[in-house]
Amino acid sequence: MSGRISRAAVAALAAAALSACNNTASSTAPQEAQGAQAQQIRRTAEGKPDFSGVWAGPGFRHSGRDTDKATVRRYTEANMTPVKPGGQALFNRPHANNVRIDDPTAVCLPNGLTRQIPSPYAQQWIQTPEQLVILYEYMHFFRVIPFGEPNRPHGEIAEPTYMGDSIAWWEDDTLVIDTVGLNEWLLDATHGADGSSRWHSDQLHVVERIRFTDPMNASYDVTIDDPVVFEGPWTEKWQMQLKPTWKVLEFICDDNDRCRAGNCEDADVQQSSTR
Repeated sequence: MSGRISRAAVAALAAAALSACNNTASSTAPQEAQGAQAQQIRRTAEGKPDFSGVWAGPGFRHSGRDTDKATVRRYTEANMTPVKPGGQALFNRPHANNVRIDDPTAVCLPNGLTRQIPSPYAQQWIQTPEQLVILYEYMHFFRVIPFGEPNRPHGEIAEPTYMGDSIAWWEDDTLVIDTVGLNEWLLDATHGADGSSRWHSDQLHVVERIRFTDPMNASYDVTIDDPVVFEGPWTEKWQMQLKPTWKVLEFICDDNDRCRAGNCEDADVQQSSTR
């Protein structure tokens, strides 16, 4: 047998080697891209991603420019796990002919956390090593969220509230916010043709996971776990975008409220135009 390798065999070996190189390059390219993006995002002195700034949250169609289009975001039924038979009456609450139940925000009552997250208003995040403060433009709600060990227990909760009790921790570069202690309240801004609304129970557990996808954008995944209403937890995937030129503006719910509880009056300009 000859010790020489045929030209065909050499060609085959060369092709195999080239293919292996291409496969290696293609598999490492996404990792290198992710690594480059991780280096580009803003970080604190401690090396954590820095989410400080004014954000256009999920309630906007993000343009990458100074102006975004506001939109009313709702949780997607296709993402939800099945509703428990006993939870249907709460989840789809029938029209009560009482605005404090059918849409409490019409009388300036709070949105509640799950409806506040996708509201079409600016929100400012202020991050320190010890805590994260979120200021919402809509109705000027705020959250003061302490950082600590992952999956630690919440402190004692004296009574449920509209925004709940939130704690936070880091999973690599992902910010995790864990919230319990919420009032039984509206899930989102959904209202059926019959005037019904969607609610969650006071056993709701919300987990938010936020991670930079590039220096100006972040993924915002919200996991809803309500054992009274749903068979299991489910997740809505949204995005946020930094807006360096934006600021949180004053918002006074009662100021110039011409439609209190749905009873509308003409504005001054409307009254003057009819005189």
